[in-house]
Amino acid sequence: MVNEVEQYLITKDTGYYVDCTFGGGGHSLFLLNKYKNIKIIAFDQDETSLKRFETNPELQKVKDRIIFCNDNFRNIEKNLNNLNIPKVSGILADLGVSSKQLDDKSRGFSFNSEAVLDMRMNNKQSLTAYEIVNTFPKEKLEQIFFEYGEESFSRQIAQKIIDTRIKTNIKTCNQLKDIICSIKYSKGNINPATKVFQALRIRVNDELGSLKDLLNSLENILEPKARAVIMSYHSLEDRIVKQSFKAAQSLKIINKKVITATEEEIKINPRSRSAKIRVSEKIYE
Repeated sequence: MVNEVEQYLITKDTGYYVDCTFGGGGHSLFLLNKYKNIKIIAFDQDETSLKRFETNPELQKVKDRIIFCNDNFRNIEKNLNNLNIPKVSGILADLGVSSKQLDDKSRGFSFNSEAVLDMRMNNKQSLTAYEIVNTFPKEKLEQIFFEYGEESFSRQIAQKIIDTRIKTNIKTCNQLKDIICSIKYSKGNINPATKVFQALRIRVNDELGSLKDLLNSLENILEPKARAVIMSYHSLEDRIVKQSFKAAQSLKIINKKVITATEEEIKINPRSRSAKIRVSEKIYE
């Protein structure tokens, strides 16, 4: 949804813009190529994103206008202070797991994989999905599946995991998927394991905590008339963004109705089907 991002994010054609979730650099590259006088501060806690940046010839053409921060965007204020950049002209956050991470089956995000349960966006952190599934008590598993996945079968799935791990460790994504599918039946094109895998990923990476930290920083780091464009993919994230924007004293909501992908966009990028964009603008210091 690069066109929507550009339409709502860019309020002036100079200054520093922050890409909180650099990934493969698609959004940043589009903006840098179109606006020759802006610079991008790119955040990504995944080391593979830094490697892609360093080896992508198109990104290397504009590397002098990119400052790469190999860190979680929850630390945005600290990084901007270290760079001596107190205010920025706009912030983009395309939340959730990136397509690159999903496509790499070895990362343990996909339920169609013999990879070990991992799901870490930052490989330096210690907590993995494997540890949660094999060591957390039943009550904690229920809570994770229900709160972060909105899974109505959270209790039954948690019990099945406990019963299974008494006999053997649950090591791979496919093992966990099979456990879930023994409790839930498929509905349409949605895999029964989707909600549990989402919940585990959110818990492993503390995604909601990171999002709240970012949103709490917006009023401090946006310059007047600068905008924050937040793209979320499930109701938990969207609810947090909506509530935070409403509560902010110096921000005004630009789009009262959430922005969604066009049919044309969905055909090109099926992942955009669930995307919701909310935009706020700094109105005063």
